[in-house]
This record gives sequence, C-alpha cells and structure tokens, in this order.
Amino acid sequence: MNVLDAKVITTITGLEIYLELMETSQIRKVCIPTIDHPFYEIQFGIKYFLLRNEKYYDSHRSYFSICMNNDLTRITLQEPETESLFAVKSQNERQATQNLLGEWFIKTNAYKESIKAVIKEVKKENVYTEEDIQHTVETVRFLEKLLTLTSSDIQKAPLEKMSNSLQMTTTS
Repeated sequence: MNVLDAKVITTITGLEIYLELMETSQIRKVCIPTIDHPFYEIQFGIKYFLLRNEKYYDSHRSYFSICMNNDLTRITLQEPETESLFAVKSQNERQATQNLLGEWFIKTNAYKESIKAVIKEVKKENVYTEEDIQHTVETVRFLEKLLTLTSSDIQKAPLEKMSNSLQMTTTS
C-alpha cells in the first residue's frame, strides 16, 4: 500500500489539497536576466484539488514564480496576474500558501525532479556560439541554485505581482 503525503490549506473557497505526485509540479518557463530585467525567474504550476463546501471537488493548476537577482542572493516570490496560486486568498491564506511552498513543496521529489529534468533538457540543447554557451551555463547555474533553497529562503521572500515582460528561455 502506498501512502501519499498530502497537505491541506483551508481557504474561503474550500480546502486546497496538495499531493506529492510527479504530475502535480510543472515548470512553465525559465528566464535569465536581460538588460531590461536583471532577474532570473522560474514559473511553477502546481496542481491541487479544491474541496468546495465539503460537497464536491475539482482539480486546479495555479502558478507562482521564484525570482532571483543577478548574483542569486536575493529571492522574491511572484504571482502572475492570472491563475495565481495566491489569488482570491486572505492575507493569512496567502501566508499559509507561502509556508506550504517553503516547508513542503521545495522539499518534494516532484519539485526536485522537475528541475533536474529541465537541467537535463538544457544541457542537451545544441550550442553553437559563445552566447549560447553562456546562456546554457547561466540557466544551469540558476536551476542548480533552486535545488539548494531552504524553507527559510522561501518563507522570508517577499511576495510581489509579476511583470510579464521577462524573456522566456525554456518551456516544459
């Protein structure tokens, strides 16, 4: 018998139930710094079940991003304008969601394996120019840094609205 690790957040819309399954973690995009936006960014989609008023449930996938400055020392969580993991939540529910990301999500195999899969994909890309090599090195360095994040890093990170003008470099 397999026992699943699940986490639950009580919200005004119902109970959000998060399971540690590989298909629950998706990387939507990875961005590296540009002249206009000097930040690294990775956007995750997390699938969860929403049990509404204890009567029925449906699954949702919502998104958030982890951003880091150019030297990978400052972390910010960002929420997209649509499909945000933090949307329509009270301040306490938003804090509970951020705690879930720090205490549980970044420690799951789903998180780690999704990042490792992107690292593998990036390393397989054909590189022809010095710029391509630098791009690959920077992307891998950022992804490897994500594997070393701690609960405290995520829980202390400020939460901000996302700017949609960052350059996308990888999609899964």
